[in-house]
Amino acid sequence: MKLNNKIAVITGGARGIGLAIAQRYLAEGASVVVADIDRAAIDEAVATLEQQAATEKVMGVELNVCDQASIEAMVEAVTQRFGGIDILVNNAAVFDLAPVLEVTESSFDKQFAVNTKGMFFTLQSVARSMVARGQGGKIINMASQAGRRGEALVSVYCASKAAVISLTQSSGLDLIKHGINVNGIAPGVVDTPMWEEVDALFARYENRPLGEKKRLVGEAVPFGRMGLPEDHTGAAVFLASQDSDYVVAQTLNVDGGNWMS
Repeated sequence: MKLNNKIAVITGGARGIGLAIAQRYLAEGASVVVADIDRAAIDEAVATLEQQAATEKVMGVELNVCDQASIEAMVEAVTQRFGGIDILVNNAAVFDLAPVLEVTESSFDKQFAVNTKGMFFTLQSVARSMVARGQGGKIINMASQAGRRGEALVSVYCASKAAVISLTQSSGLDLIKHGINVNGIAPGVVDTPMWEEVDALFARYENRPLGEKKRLVGEAVPFGRMGLPEDHTGAAVFLASQDSDYVVAQTLNVDGGNWMS
């Protein structure tokens, strides 16, 4: 019960890694807020979580991280319900890929709006509430192995996640004086429903049959397979708990050995 009586907000929490972290946080004693843009997915996730824990420990909130008013409304709603926020997991993200010569302005803008700008201003709004409350907190930004290096077809996504790592460093250095630890997690290739879309994009641009790219990237992981959402929950608990009080501005690779830094 490393997170007993803590209040945790997870953006993009209705599916994939976000939902797996929500389930693990409940098991560790936290109350969990599923913040997502998809109302139907929120309701489904909340129903799943309420099978695991008491109803009063689970909350669903619609959140558009591209809208400052939506972010502030989420923070206010959680504060009204639980009294404050102890943990934020910035997990909401979008993905796209294309050769550099075919990247569109709308794709570029959307990836940076959600993955970088949305992450930062959610962090800022929650951090302000943590400072006002005076009890510190833990903020975890979900980066990616894509943020550690460039990839020919994934230029914008890689850049957006590299910015997440950089903002994690700067925010961590600035906010630790308030007792707020900011750190990150960099997953590798993770077997979630989103990978079906990713695989289809690679099939299009690399002229591969559907499913081949997913198989190949899984085989290339030193651990021997793609990651699962549940593989990231231990790191998420560690970075949200007192065990990580002396960990500041770091991004932890959880990728089966794909990247070493």
